[in-house]
Amino acid sequence: MILSDILNGEGHDIYQELALGNLVRQYDFLRSIIATAVRVEHRISPTIPKALNYHAIACLHGSAGEFRPHDVTVGAYRPPHYTRVPALMSEFIDDVDRNWDQTDAVSLAAFCLWRLNHIHPFVNGNGRTARALCYYVFCVKMRGEPIGDLILPERIRRNREEYVRLLQQTDQQLNLVHLREFLARLLQEQLEEPGRSDD
Repeated sequence: MILSDILNGEGHDIYQELALGNLVRQYDFLRSIIATAVRVEHRISPTIPKALNYHAIACLHGSAGEFRPHDVTVGAYRPPHYTRVPALMSEFIDDVDRNWDQTDAVSLAAFCLWRLNHIHPFVNGNGRTARALCYYVFCVKMRGEPIGDLILPERIRRNREEYVRLLQQTDQQLNLVHLREFLARLLQEQLEEPGRSDD
């Protein structure tokens, strides 16, 4: 069952309800792969963005967890042609892995947040996937999750207007400094809140 087909779009209450449920499940999955990656000393692989996207849009859209089979537009932005997506994603994963040791965790997370959104590799859920991936990279580099009940991907989502503006600015300037500052601020807010209990 694919709700976007049945309901003719994303505006229906049933679609929004399932999307929220998927987001909760994606966050649970994200925390579990962070914990696993830290334990087995794994960095990043091509399957991680696909798995995060699958959890974000399962039953909402076809091709969940698969690269988009057609071109898309995002407002005025036209992401790369769909035939380029596999090569661009391979290059992206290689870039993250190659820069892992010499790049600080917040900068690498900012690169992931921007680059995945720029490539826009999936039919839907690219923002949710990019936010989750940037947190995954940050946490694995830091060897665990920071304290705080409201995690970074949710903090980014709640600051959507600023987040979108900074992505557009990064596209224009090819400079991650402001996006990095944004993430650093949200991570500091997460650290300053009471920690969650992992019973």
